[in-house]
Amino acid sequence: MNLLPLNGQGITALYLLASVCFILALKGLSSPKGARNGNLLGAFGALVAVVATFLVDGLHNRGIMAAAIAVGVLVGVPAARVVKMTQMPQMVALFNGVGGGAAAIVSIAEFHANHSSAVSNLELTAVVFTTLVGWVSFTGSLVTFAKLQELITGRPITFPGSAPVTVLVALGSVGLAVAVVPTKDSALLYGLAAAAAVLGFLFVLPVGGADVPIVISLLNAFTGLTVAAAGYVLDNKLLLIAGTLVGASGTLLTQLMASAMGRSIFSILFGAFKGGSTAGSTAEVSGGTVRSASPEDVGIMLAYARKVLIVPGYGLAVAQAQHTIRELTDLLEEKGIDVAYAIHPVAGRMPGHMNVLLAEANVPYDQLKEMDEVNPQFASTDVVLVVGANDVVNPAAKDSPGSPIYGMPILNVEEASAVVFLKRSMRPGFAGIDNSLLYNPKTTLLFGDAKDSLTKLLAAVKAF
Repeated sequence: MNLLPLNGQGITALYLLASVCFILALKGLSSPKGARNGNLLGAFGALVAVVATFLVDGLHNRGIMAAAIAVGVLVGVPAARVVKMTQMPQMVALFNGVGGGAAAIVSIAEFHANHSSAVSNLELTAVVFTTLVGWVSFTGSLVTFAKLQELITGRPITFPGSAPVTVLVALGSVGLAVAVVPTKDSALLYGLAAAAAVLGFLFVLPVGGADVPIVISLLNAFTGLTVAAAGYVLDNKLLLIAGTLVGASGTLLTQLMASAMGRSIFSILFGAFKGGSTAGSTAEVSGGTVRSASPEDVGIMLAYARKVLIVPGYGLAVAQAQHTIRELTDLLEEKGIDVAYAIHPVAGRMPGHMNVLLAEANVPYDQLKEMDEVNPQFASTDVVLVVGANDVVNPAAKDSPGSPIYGMPILNVEEASAVVFLKRSMRPGFAGIDNSLLYNPKTTLLFGDAKDSLTKLLAAVKAF
């Protein structure tokens, strides 16, 4: 019985409402200004979808489903509240992996439930696809989590014969997938799940450095396709629509991010197998000298500037200094200085990381300038303040063909009259290579924790 007098058409209407919410949520998430409302709308759509599912006539195990939701809420809400902004990419990677794994498990369970009945080859193909891609997404996401959390090295991980082993596992997975459809053999399906899980590890281990956020986006697309296939298996149109939306948007985002780095997805995923590397595999040493300054010296530079551009990076997130830099920006604007933020598409550890970080500090949306918009402005900028960024301003991307980031479009900060780096040390960025801009005569370094340095800069600027 239904919990409420709601017929099949009513359920369909609720599913349609949830689908519209998901579509509008993606529209809102396409810009910083609409991101917050888009996120809320997507959450509301998910709530409508869950409620509608509970109202489906003939649904079994409502009690188990409710208990599972309760466990998820007890784990998810505290995790979302206590997670640091620097750990958000890891959390996204875990959530993404869990989604892919869940879809794969559901498809396998549905396969067993209907094993005795006539299951079409098309349905079995969907089950096989969900199992293969879902487990790749699950274990691959675990590797990206481990890399971002620094449980393992962020550099590409390969071993002698890793390329042929990966190819053999991939071919074996495809062979098992093909064999399951005509035989309907459960053992082969479990073998496929195991092989796909191994393939997920082998697929992501060779990826390193700045490429990890792109792989997270790609695995997110995989999860979406997995959910869509699971929707077909379960004859659930909402899952089919939602999964397709995630798969399509994740694919587009992956392509955009790869384009922003000036690299092909193939080279990102398999560059380490060719004797070359993906970003993060090598280090370069300039051997030059650097010029450092005190907060008071940098404060004078900022106070007498006419135009200042701020380049935020992962170091800003680590120091949780987004509120302090907002205070500094407000103070500079009060003095009549033109201030804006230059946002690189892959700054941080996940797509949109800097936008989310600055939105948390209520930085006005019109101050956030994307790379294509802001690059022509550096030549007319008095001071560029680079806070915790490195790879996205590294000239090696333009003038060092042997560099792993060569060809990646960067922010042209070297064109400004003066560049100030806020850094803890001379350690390279996530890509693992040195930055020649640090040794440029127009560059000044302010060493220390970003929040502490910005607090001192704030006091220094106030003195003028």
